[in-house]
Amino acid sequence: MDFDHPSALCNKLAAGKLDVALVSSFEFLRNPIYRVVDNVSISSNGPVYSVIVAHGGEITEIKEIELDPASETSINLLRCLLADLGLNPRLVRRAAGAPAVTKSALVGRAQLLIGDQAIYVRQEYANEFSFWDLGEQWQKFVGLPFVYALWLIRPEVADPKQIANALRASREANLANLDNLVGEVVGGVDASGQRKGVGREFLWRYYTEHLQFGFEEKEKEGLRIFANLCIKHGLLPERDLAFRVV
Repeated sequence: MDFDHPSALCNKLAAGKLDVALVSSFEFLRNPIYRVVDNVSISSNGPVYSVIVAHGGEITEIKEIELDPASETSINLLRCLLADLGLNPRLVRRAAGAPAVTKSALVGRAQLLIGDQAIYVRQEYANEFSFWDLGEQWQKFVGLPFVYALWLIRPEVADPKQIANALRASREANLANLDNLVGEVVGGVDASGQRKGVGREFLWRYYTEHLQFGFEEKEKEGLRIFANLCIKHGLLPERDLAFRVV
């Protein structure tokens, strides 16, 4: 098992160092050689909570946004949403391995945050900053779910159907055992050895209301629209998108 950050997993999958991986949906859009595990994704259909721009003031007044380098999908989603609003702040990538977000780092600037950092900042500074939720903005813009990650299988892998079936079964087992999984996370520790600053109620809501785990027609249509917007804004070459699902 490899638990590297999303952009590193994309690179390893593209290089053939991994046969199967749960990676950024943008990896499939820019390199559609993979077979996609059907009916499994990480998506949202409204506020996702953990993909945000943290900022002070109004979003329309932001001059620069510092980007989390870990997810190409979130970065390109942000570009599409900003373009739709006619906004053009300067986007600056934060160096990989840069220190975790602090209050002083947020003062006077805006940052794209994903995952644990986004959750921490929203809970720690809820009364001090504003949070532009990209999942919420996408749903308002398009009216469909947004797909952040997919299970992708390299084309040379034998018997992809067997792998896909095992991953679907794992998804079902995890959802059926969600209460115990939430308990394990609540009882865990972070990298500094401290208790994670999230409670059972929040995690249950996060996994049942903010995140979705299917990949059906609405999710596929949302991903097609995202691909077309990326083409429109020069983030992808023009091509027809076909899902080779297994």
